[in-house]
Order: sequence, then C-alpha cells, then structure tokens
Amino acid sequence: MAEGGYPPVYTVDSGTPWPPVPPRLSKVRRRAGAAQTLLFLLVSVALCGMAIEACFIYRLYQHESGNSASSSKVIAGEDDNPPTTRPSVIILPSKPVAHLTDGQNVVHEKHIMAWSMDADPLLYEMDYKNGSLLIQKEGFYYVYSKVSFSDTDVFYHSVELKTKLYVGKSIPLLMSRKYSDKISNKMRSNSYLGGVFHLHKDDALFVKVSNSSKVRRYKSFENIFGAYMI
Repeated sequence: MAEGGYPPVYTVDSGTPWPPVPPRLSKVRRRAGAAQTLLFLLVSVALCGMAIEACFIYRLYQHESGNSASSSKVIAGEDDNPPTTRPSVIILPSKPVAHLTDGQNVVHEKHIMAWSMDADPLLYEMDYKNGSLLIQKEGFYYVYSKVSFSDTDVFYHSVELKTKLYVGKSIPLLMSRKYSDKISNKMRSNSYLGGVFHLHKDDALFVKVSNSSKVRRYKSFENIFGAYMI
C-alpha cells in the first residue's frame, strides 16, 4: 500500500494503440443486402434456364410424336395426303450408258429388233436411231442383250456392229444358236449375250434374230439391249 493511504500512481504508456472501433451497422447491412441480391439474381437465372430447357424438351417430344404418328399412318396406308410424285432428284451417270427395252408400240423388222422410246429408255452420251445404238465416245464397253422367244427348229440371236473402219456387212460381236425338236415347239426359252469390246465414235450396235415373229413380248423387260463404258 502506498504511503499516506493513497493508491499507487500508475503511469500511462502513450505508445500503446487504441482498440479498433467496431464497424458501423449500416455498412454491414449494405454488404448483406448486396450478397442477397446477387444470390437472388443467380437463382432467378438458373430457374429461367430450367424453364427454357423444359419448353424445348416438350416441343421436341411433340415433334417426335407427330412424326411417329405420320410414319405409322404411311405404313398402315392411312395417310390423308400421300405423295403423288417422286422426288425430282436427277443423278447423272459418270460414263456413257444405254439400256433399252421392248414395247408393244415397237415394230420389229424381220431380222432386226427395234426398241421402245416410250418405256423410259436410259440414254446418256449415246444415241439411238433405226434400231441401233450409236457410240459417241471411244472406249471399252460392256455390251449385252437378252431375248425371250418361242422354241423353234432353230433360233439365233446376235449383237452386231457396223463401223466406218470396215466397209461392207456388219460384224457379229456376240451370237447364240438354239436348236430344238418338234416336241418343244411351244416351249419358251431365252438367250443372253454379253461381252466387252473396244468401240469407236459413230460405231453402231444392233440386235439381230433369225425371225422376230418368234420373239415373246409378254413383258417389255423380257427383251433388253444395252451397253455401258467400263
């Protein structure tokens, strides 16, 4: 105890810092309000995204359901508006090609067969004239022909060539002969010929038979003639 009954005198150190002042309540409230606003905006954006995604999924489901129903109707033959025409897509060949068929409108000569121009003939970079295919581009071609006929004592079928390189008669490229007895005179038969040849520009190919009256013409595609560059 100090002298004279007085409490001891303490000295104050002026270098000791003062305790920090607590932040004002208004600043804390402003920070909390900004955080809540930002959180609200983020949640709102997430909800909007979910709603838009749900709309897209619903519309996609409706579209797929409609397509499935339409396909079912087409398969079952119940389509109210069936297509009336084929898609107009034209694909041109890469090389010369020809494919001809017979037809009831065609008049054959006795030995030279003619081919229909009304049965959607395929002619690309090749011409047809007077029963003959005319070559327009030199190259190697696969030439073929098929003829359906009634059996007779003898029937021959050939593919022949006329060319400016050889003046005179035509040159047989392919040939088949059919011999039969009298018992089989009412039977049907057919002949198929095919081979590869080097042809020149303006060469003419045609089909020759022993007697065109023996050719069967029940279906146009039973008698065919064609060639294509290889």
